[in-house]
Amino acid sequence: FLSPVAEFCWGFFVILILGKFWFLAVLYLLWLYLDWETPCTGGRRSQWVRSWAVWKYFREYFPIHLIKTSDLSPNHNYLLGFHPHGVLVAGAFGNFCTGPSFKNLFPGLTPYLHIMPIWFGCPFFREYIMSAGMVSASKESVSYVLSNQGGGHASVIVIGGAEESLNAHPGSLTLNVLKRKGFIKMALKHGAHLVPVFSFGENELFKQVANPKGSWLRNVQEKLQKIMGFALPLFHARGVFQYSFGLIPYRQPIHTVVGSPIPVKQNLNPTTEEIEQLHALYLQELKKLFEEHKRNYGIPEHKSLIFE
Repeated sequence: FLSPVAEFCWGFFVILILGKFWFLAVLYLLWLYLDWETPCTGGRRSQWVRSWAVWKYFREYFPIHLIKTSDLSPNHNYLLGFHPHGVLVAGAFGNFCTGPSFKNLFPGLTPYLHIMPIWFGCPFFREYIMSAGMVSASKESVSYVLSNQGGGHASVIVIGGAEESLNAHPGSLTLNVLKRKGFIKMALKHGAHLVPVFSFGENELFKQVANPKGSWLRNVQEKLQKIMGFALPLFHARGVFQYSFGLIPYRQPIHTVVGSPIPVKQNLNPTTEEIEQLHALYLQELKKLFEEHKRNYGIPEHKSLIFE
């Protein structure tokens, strides 16, 4: 989802360096140096960018919907765990970075979508993603958002991360979450209420080349993911004028369901046992959210989430 735009930005930057406007590239590098910490200090969102008409068409293409199941008081800070990653993370971007849906359903809350820090090292591209409301997924960045004394901030973290995108096959319900406990510790340290979020339809947007665990392809993908920090799923979908092959995602509806908050009392030094207990409760609530809504979005009764 982000790569094509990032590649264009890198290409434009290289053209500036090699061309007669090289001095603009130098000035931008100075700006980059001075502005380096901004993605970790709340970013620099632009309501103008977040309201571009193109995002309306983007949401309507699938279409993308945000479903509220419970009120979230603006007097608290929240950590929203988004599942699953999918290939595109369309539900997270469409609902938390564009359009009025979140603001209308949860007035007084400001969402911050945390993504891998590597993206903020890309010239020009970093300005674009910060304008959309994205910030770094580093510990410092999450702490900054959740430290707002007056409440009203919502950190949105795709818990499964890049690794989970390798499981993004149509019909897959496998989540990489059993070993992901850093977000639990962060919620405890800041007293941020936990909110499970499940995006139905996220894995249906693309078909991915078969890569079962243990296969040579999966082994290569996992090694590359450890080296580069992001995964490389081999996927395809439809074309512009035909539906048999291409990189344009299928038109499959996405329903992002925001669950009820799990109250969390601030604990600056949580023990391993306390982290484990809250993690188990979070998984329980996530599974409950899925089971309560799966029938509404075409999931067979016998299907359940698989935690890895």
